[in-house]
Amino acid sequence: MAAHQYTSEGYAVVAVASSAGGVHALGVLLGALGPGLPVPVLIVQHLDPRHRTVIAEVLARRSKLPVKLAEDGEQAEPGTVYVAPPDRHLLVGPEGTLTLSSSELVHFLRPSADLLFESVAGAYGPRAVVCVLTGTGSDGAMGVDAVKSRGGTVIVEDPATAEFKGMPQAATGTGAVDYVLPLEEIAAVICGLVETKR
Repeated sequence: MAAHQYTSEGYAVVAVASSAGGVHALGVLLGALGPGLPVPVLIVQHLDPRHRTVIAEVLARRSKLPVKLAEDGEQAEPGTVYVAPPDRHLLVGPEGTLTLSSSELVHFLRPSADLLFESVAGAYGPRAVVCVLTGTGSDGAMGVDAVKSRGGTVIVEDPATAEFKGMPQAATGTGAVDYVLPLEEIAAVICGLVETKR
């Protein structure tokens, strides 16, 4: 999708980060997003790189949107879910072009939510919505800060109801969060944001 088709007043991308407990949480989130989502969804879920991943197939069973592993150089299309493959960083450029990288681990992690969020902040600025779900550790917190500083919108799963509180707590600890919500309510807020002009 060419950049000129994006309008400045609407959101243009949703990026989601999760780790431990995330496959279930992503299933709940994607299952509640309608089939006609007007933006692409980019996902970093920490996976064991030694196992051939079936995450795209698992999530596709729960999702009304098509789900695929992201491929290097492809264009992120509205209404499609792109998952970072195991052991690859997922980044997005200004035209919605996806890049996979084997650059070094960030906080011992690849893929890194921080790198995805920082690339989203740079490419989309105020047109980005990012979401941090259940997980251990603090991945995503630096990225949340970057997104907020560029005017984007940040949603975090309520640490009180998250299966693993580490990542949501680290994200809320930045102070750069717009919504802290139970998992079941996040999809409705995302839909409300991306489907309305600002």
